[in-house]
Amino acid sequence: MRPLDADIDRAVALVADGNPASRSVLVNMLRDAGVGRIVQATRAQDARRLLEQGRFDIVVCEFHFDHGAMNGQELMDDLRQAGLLPLATVVVMISGEADYGHVAEAAEAALDAYLIKPHTEAALRERLAQARQRKRALAEVIAQVEAGSFEAAADSALQLAEARGVAWLQAARVAAELHLRLGRAADAARLLETILRTGALPWARLGLARAQVEAGAVFQARRTLESLLGEHPGYADAYDVMGRVLLDQGEPVQAIEALRRAVRLTPNCVSRQAKLGLLVFYYGDPREALVHLDAAVRLGLNSRVFDLQALVLQAALQFDRRDRRALALTAHAMARLRADAPHSPRLRRFESSIAILVALLERRVPEAIELLQALMTECEAPDFEFEAACNLLMVLSRVDRAELHLVDFGDRVGRLAERFAVSRTTCELMCGALRGDLGSVERIRAAYAGIGAAAEQAVSLALEGRPRDAALALLERARRTLNAKLMDLALHTLERHRAAIADAPALLAQVHALQRQHASYGTQPRMARVDDARSLVAVARPATMPR
Repeated sequence: MRPLDADIDRAVALVADGNPASRSVLVNMLRDAGVGRIVQATRAQDARRLLEQGRFDIVVCEFHFDHGAMNGQELMDDLRQAGLLPLATVVVMISGEADYGHVAEAAEAALDAYLIKPHTEAALRERLAQARQRKRALAEVIAQVEAGSFEAAADSALQLAEARGVAWLQAARVAAELHLRLGRAADAARLLETILRTGALPWARLGLARAQVEAGAVFQARRTLESLLGEHPGYADAYDVMGRVLLDQGEPVQAIEALRRAVRLTPNCVSRQAKLGLLVFYYGDPREALVHLDAAVRLGLNSRVFDLQALVLQAALQFDRRDRRALALTAHAMARLRADAPHSPRLRRFESSIAILVALLERRVPEAIELLQALMTECEAPDFEFEAACNLLMVLSRVDRAELHLVDFGDRVGRLAERFAVSRTTCELMCGALRGDLGSVERIRAAYAGIGAAAEQAVSLALEGRPRDAALALLERARRTLNAKLMDLALHTLERHRAAIADAPALLAQVHALQRQHASYGTQPRMARVDDARSLVAVARPATMPR
């Protein structure tokens, strides 16, 4: 049969289907289309491993796998959320009529096409030909993304979208994602609203909600999501973002329920089980948290979609249950997996946190204290991020409960709170890490209140016509606390009142230097990031990647 296109003989395809007969049919169809090399997988887990380790031009995946823990949608969700599905790859999902609704939702997430069985060879060829034509139209954008040139890629994608050519809708989507990645929420929102005028596309509405969150319009984002979920109650991605919105609005119980719904829709999605376990760890029932964390570990421990932070929280709950055997197994797993990235500070801190808990449970007190003191010396390191602060607070509280009272325990808690209490969400998550320690919880909330008071005082000074004094006060407090909120406010004050401050350029340089050193490392929890363009824009991966 005639080759699909001029380059098809160089293409590498993956066919993932548990049924030998239908898998053989798909392989023969791809061979007849001229595909140069075809790899086969009989289980979703095997397909995930292959996609993590190599790069494919075409993926044809069955939705339903007999006797398999994971379906095709869950496979694609995990890969997309972990940034392991390159933009250049054409993804086609095959399903039976009964699974149409699930596949339609999955198509919103990571697919280029889907087919309902029984389908013809001509239908598969048509879908592949159209998808590969769109990828060729996006070739320059894809190359720029993979080179890390996100500004240039956003401009190129926008030009393609405005030209209204063959792949204009896909280009518009990429442009919107890149604008979010680059912090241009308003530009992303305008582009998505333009797309929505052509049709009520669910992915565009979700993108608009994400842009609204980034722009600070959280209530508006919630309304957008409520409307979207009312019409598409099976849209798991929307529940992910809704969980983040509800958490930012101070409604953790509702946020947990939103993530529960996402997990019920995709129970074998590793990343969603881990996110739900994380949120329940801080705000819900520890027994439920352990159920979800255990599920994430069981489904994806050796996969690159698995975030090793789940092991740290699992270890804390195993420590609380005095389960020595389970905790030892978790410590062993962390040590084994950390070997893949021996120079990662993040994973080294993970391993240290778990090792402290193991030493405490085994009554090796001097070793636990030595490890803890080494970890505490890093509190003000530039790469010591919010996640590390929560883990340290979690460990400190368990050390204190073990009646190994540290002389400077309260000061350590207060110092961490001053640095990382940049929002109500981060404040309450740190309190959740110290669950049961009411004195330390009050110390964290007091530190957050102090940061808020400093910000309000600076605003008052600016309103009184003393913007330089306001900026100096913010800069001094930011240097002392390393609080990103104060850095941002100092920067905003200097930029807004630049004309009235003679040495504004010099002060701006100081703020930028402080931000580069300390504020570029995360001050938000690692869950349902609304500004994460990896969902669409995955780049070439290094051989080892800290998880």
